[in-house]
Amino acid sequence: MIHFQNVTKRYGEKIVLKNLNLEIRKGEFVVLIGPSGCGKTTTLKMINRLIEPDSGRIFINGEDASKQNAVELRRKIGYVIQQIGLFPNMTVEQNIAIVPKLLKYPKEEWQSIVRSLLKLVDMPYEDYAHKYPSELSGGQQQRIGVLRALAVSPPIVLMDEPFGALDPITRDSLQEEVRRIQKKLKKTIVFVTHDMGEALRMADTIVFMNEGRIVQKAAPEEMLRNPADSIISTFMGRHITSGRQSVPLYAEDFMRTKVLKVPKTSKTLECIELMSRRDVNSLIVIEDDETYFGTVTIEEIKQHGKAGRNISELVSNETITIGRKEDARTALDRLLESAANYLIVLNDDLTVAGIVTRTSTAKALGEALWGEMPA
Repeated sequence: MIHFQNVTKRYGEKIVLKNLNLEIRKGEFVVLIGPSGCGKTTTLKMINRLIEPDSGRIFINGEDASKQNAVELRRKIGYVIQQIGLFPNMTVEQNIAIVPKLLKYPKEEWQSIVRSLLKLVDMPYEDYAHKYPSELSGGQQQRIGVLRALAVSPPIVLMDEPFGALDPITRDSLQEEVRRIQKKLKKTIVFVTHDMGEALRMADTIVFMNEGRIVQKAAPEEMLRNPADSIISTFMGRHITSGRQSVPLYAEDFMRTKVLKVPKTSKTLECIELMSRRDVNSLIVIEDDETYFGTVTIEEIKQHGKAGRNISELVSNETITIGRKEDARTALDRLLESAANYLIVLNDDLTVAGIVTRTSTAKALGEALWGEMPA
């Protein structure tokens, strides 16, 4: 599908890529990862010719990319970036339909594409098609960015740290959603990240790069168990396991620290607005002294909330709480056995340290770390 053949790139005296050879198969989800300056974003941008190599060749479907018209090539490759890049003066529908319109698709066809794509991410056409980006949450805007990249059903989609600016809960949700879409549509995705947890959750194959070279290319489980170089072990940190001996793992090693917290004196409408803006369906509620009080969900607010009333009246204490030093396997077991989307991690003084989130790959990550988990 995509084949880098002896590709080198220099910026002045600095060699960014050194004789790179890489093959990406059709339908594969490949994650490029490594320390800053390792060449991962340069590699990504060479695929759609935003950056040209100094030497070597890149083949797409057996054709030399350098011999194709760059503009036409880019229209056949989806591209999603962290900054999203939605046009603020265009509606959701107009943003998604930009490339189909450039390719002169009939109106009925591109409208049908918009409808089907919005349905794919559970954003009904009637509710969202005519909204402007400013009316959407950050997570919804990023969903539209992904849909725009899929609008002409490109066989290849490039994603350059697309979720880096999002809050943890929204980020987890979008990771799961993109993986689901990729499996459903069988797209070839090349994804750049600096987050090893994200790479482990999403990749079929991880390509670890350093100083312009590929250090290791492997499935997530293989890289976890057999890192090819000490820099990979260092980068993975506590994710690493070696044979039967593993580094102790705690809840704090997996938790997300950037979480939404509101005082128990917050009003219901204020909380609804915050949930909508941040694209989440629950909030962590805290006491006046910032200790943990409970959680509240959008369903509870809709069913029992009244305008002007304090959110404290709707708080539930059913969400599981754990300490920072709770064994990570125990924490994941409790999460998987519950109906919750996340566990709340508390400091010794009962303030909120973070959350351990539920994702479709939590069990798979546990198996990669500890071997086969009991049924």
